[in-house]
Amino acid sequence: MQGYILNINKVRDEDIIVTILTKNRLKTLYRFYGARHGNINIGYKIDFEAISSSKSTISMLRNVLHLGNKWMSESKRFFIWQHFIKLLFKHLKDIEELDSFYTELLDDMNQKFSKQNPIRVAVESYIKLLSHEGRLHDDFLCFVCEGEIENDLTITRSFLPAHQRCLFGTIVDKKKMVNLFLSSSTLHLDDEEVGWLWKILQEGF
Repeated sequence: MQGYILNINKVRDEDIIVTILTKNRLKTLYRFYGARHGNINIGYKIDFEAISSSKSTISMLRNVLHLGNKWMSESKRFFIWQHFIKLLFKHLKDIEELDSFYTELLDDMNQKFSKQNPIRVAVESYIKLLSHEGRLHDDFLCFVCEGEIENDLTITRSFLPAHQRCLFGTIVDKKKMVNLFLSSSTLHLDDEEVGWLWKILQEGF
């Protein structure tokens, strides 16, 4: 079985509880410190076994193999990757069963991180997530007053659009945001604009 480690909690001594995103489920597994184990970390894609145990209410994490990419040795890329993963965990942590979209999204990001700007990949992937969940407000109606937005568009947490006069945020180019929401591509945005969207993304999914 394969999946992405979304969260690690230390319990007693060096034992840990690991939350893993697999194709259709979030799995919570226990790993004892006593046996010899390889290093694991949030964001790692692993191949593993989940083994039931009479000594615990949750299954054991065993036979872990890290399916890493070379880019993970680059601290800046890995930091951005881990931050996205932690936000995703907070978003999904109360769900047990889910569709394959989320692992496919991470697989796609995993491949792109090696060659592309990781912040752009993260922003584009978040747009895809919002669209998949039906939370992408591409009608560009202000979420505060519900009026149509013309020239004073600002974007807030969860990429919700609003009038600048309603939210007192930074005004952004509506045409560029429409393009972004429709294409899930940041090619038409400069680095400063993408960086601003990344800061908003970090506020939570």
